[in-house]
Amino acid sequence: MNRHIPFCEKESGIVPRGRAFVKMHGLRNDFIIVDGRRQSYRPSVDEIVRHCDRREGVGGDELLIIDPPRVGSADAVAFVRIFNPDGREVEACGNASRCVGWLLLQESKRDEVLIDTLGGLLGCRRAGAKLVAVDMGKLRNGWQDIPLAREMDTLHMKIGAGPLRDPVGMNIGNPHAVFFVEDLASVDLSIWGPRLQKHSLFPQEANIGAAQLIDSKTLKLSVWERPGALTTACGTGACVAVAAAHRRGLTDVNRMTVMMPAGSVEIELKEDDSVVMTGPVEICFTGYLPVSEGTL
Repeated sequence: MNRHIPFCEKESGIVPRGRAFVKMHGLRNDFIIVDGRRQSYRPSVDEIVRHCDRREGVGGDELLIIDPPRVGSADAVAFVRIFNPDGREVEACGNASRCVGWLLLQESKRDEVLIDTLGGLLGCRRAGAKLVAVDMGKLRNGWQDIPLAREMDTLHMKIGAGPLRDPVGMNIGNPHAVFFVEDLASVDLSIWGPRLQKHSLFPQEANIGAAQLIDSKTLKLSVWERPGALTTACGTGACVAVAAAHRRGLTDVNRMTVMMPAGSVEIELKEDDSVVMTGPVEICFTGYLPVSEGTL
């Protein structure tokens, strides 16, 4: 284990049983992070579910594994695998990318690093004390790219539930539907989010966002995420919410603040349709995960 990453050290002389991890959060979106570069780590679905469970395990919104760079992944320093609490591997997570990016920036003592994910290559750079800016890649608007079950105008999708109607569909490594509302506080996303997440239009399900435009430079946002949780912050959701506001003509500025229950991130839309997200990270604690016999 590289000594620059703040995983548990055996300074006490007692050799613990299990796999070292660090627990981090970005705006209370929390992650269990394991370094698998020197020693491979391949937990079973049951183990992932147990580790992420807040009563039986460490607890986390996702489990992340830092693997060696994949062959052909340019100058990436690592390949990051992202697992939801149900054990499903997913393509992207903005808050997770900031957390892993910060660990690798600290380890390398660089100002910028490139990480590889199933959603593509992401550039991470220091933006202040425990602030990380991540190039989240390019937005995709085509119905096949989200993906949807059938061809449809993704700027005005003819679905809805309760007060949520007429969303914008987008993908930035994972599928999103963004609903604009007049009063976010009056929308109970815990009721309507689950119905829309599993709508037949989304063969891979979707993250459901409700956004309120405060002014041309500010959005308030709440997101119901796959596999089924109301989050305090969603990095990819913030990216697509700003892009959706642009597509709808609600704003013409390329930098916006997105306010979420746990805090804010800054989103910048680039001319090439890529998005840069800047936000905070924090370390919670370190420890050791129990490992089943035979698990690497």
